[in-house]
Amino acid sequence: MLFNSIDFAIFLPIVFILYWFVTNKNLRLQNLFIVAASYVFYGWWDWRFLSLILFSTAVDYFVGCGLGKEENQRKRKLLLLTSILVNLGFLGFFKYYNFFLDNFIAAFSFFGAEIQANSLNIILPVGISFYTFQTMSYSIDVYKRKLEPTKDFIAFSAFVSFFPQLVAGPIERATHLLPQFYKERTFDYLKAVDGMRQILWGFFKKLVIADNCAKYANLIFNNSADYSGSTLVLGAIFFTFQIYCDFSGYSDIAIGTSRLFGFNLMRNFNYPYFSRDIAEFWRRWHISLSTWFRDYLYIPLGGSQGSTWMKVRNTFIIFIVSGFWHGANWTFIVWGALNALYFLPLLLTNKNRNHLDTVAQGKMLPSIKELSMMVLTFTLTVFAWIFFRANNIEHAIAYISEILSPSLFTLPKFAEIEKALVILLVVAIFVVIEWIGREQQYAIANIGINWKPSFRYALYYAIIITIMCLGGKEQQFIYFQF
Repeated sequence: MLFNSIDFAIFLPIVFILYWFVTNKNLRLQNLFIVAASYVFYGWWDWRFLSLILFSTAVDYFVGCGLGKEENQRKRKLLLLTSILVNLGFLGFFKYYNFFLDNFIAAFSFFGAEIQANSLNIILPVGISFYTFQTMSYSIDVYKRKLEPTKDFIAFSAFVSFFPQLVAGPIERATHLLPQFYKERTFDYLKAVDGMRQILWGFFKKLVIADNCAKYANLIFNNSADYSGSTLVLGAIFFTFQIYCDFSGYSDIAIGTSRLFGFNLMRNFNYPYFSRDIAEFWRRWHISLSTWFRDYLYIPLGGSQGSTWMKVRNTFIIFIVSGFWHGANWTFIVWGALNALYFLPLLLTNKNRNHLDTVAQGKMLPSIKELSMMVLTFTLTVFAWIFFRANNIEHAIAYISEILSPSLFTLPKFAEIEKALVILLVVAIFVVIEWIGREQQYAIANIGINWKPSFRYALYYAIIITIMCLGGKEQQFIYFQF
């Protein structure tokens, strides 16, 4: 079920009413209702894959119970390995089987050996990359004794399948979200209002910015051979804002929706395009995934400790794995490796943690130095996104080659460019609003909070009218494919 669909517009108020007015007297019943609602939400897309969520939930629940009772270290490792193999096995089969098969065949063909093997017509279950990581991290935390295993299967099932963040995150840790299912929840009006405000901003990002940018990004990328370098730059910029507003918009809707039900989800984006270097960008972009890889892969490998070789190795591993997590295509791997190259100079000069504060904190405008650093970081990010969006490596190279040609210095030209310029103006206004609200959890969290109610609601209605007037054609969230 898509957030930006009529189905969800009907689903959400029904679940909200039943949750607070029918099941609110019994915590266990309330959690069971969350599980049921979440399974309906997910099954609306394809009910057949509900068995995957249920099986993954059951495996990690019983692995957790076993880890809580077992003291023998060898058996504990075996239990953890079971969780990892099941979760990564599902993920590997559905997401990467054909990729590895095709590259295996290509490798043998390169050496003159022909292998006959048929790829499978596999449907990628929506959200599998998210909920498998979420359940797997629970088993790892229990194994490391950072978390007591739960004995409440319903609460654990609700943690795994919680519908606001089930299919595209944030990837929650059991240490943060699971305990919230143990506590009685009472309706908090101010929390709910704040949630509605964040949902509104999320829909603005998705429907007005992302979906409109997608139209022109797709037009330019899909016909890149027909356009000049300047037009291709414009296409890359459109995609840059498409992917940010699409994914962060989903996260805003998910976090805001969870507040309606009395839950707090972790922040997933923190104004990444205002970053002053790539290290800061990755602290602010898809925070739940980057911290997951940091805690469960990068640090166990040794992190930034040890020799220079180990630092370089670990950096490339985490970025390449992060790229591969996004999809079975060499473009994602190159995108990850490119970001590793961006990151390495900062790591090796111990400047990777120089910018932990908010840029121009407490000020209206950044300094010239801060502005130049943001522009450079943004430019590097846009360049890397070309690989992420391209159909294949050859497409990306051809795209970049045309950008670096003399046609870069011509005026952009493509169908509906006048409408595209209007969207660019809207994007510019959006960036200004994000800049004003960059010290808040989301851009409009405090904008107008002290205004008279009539003015404040005029702002919200203006956003709603803008969504209705400029909202693009309903499109699936971009991260559903990951």
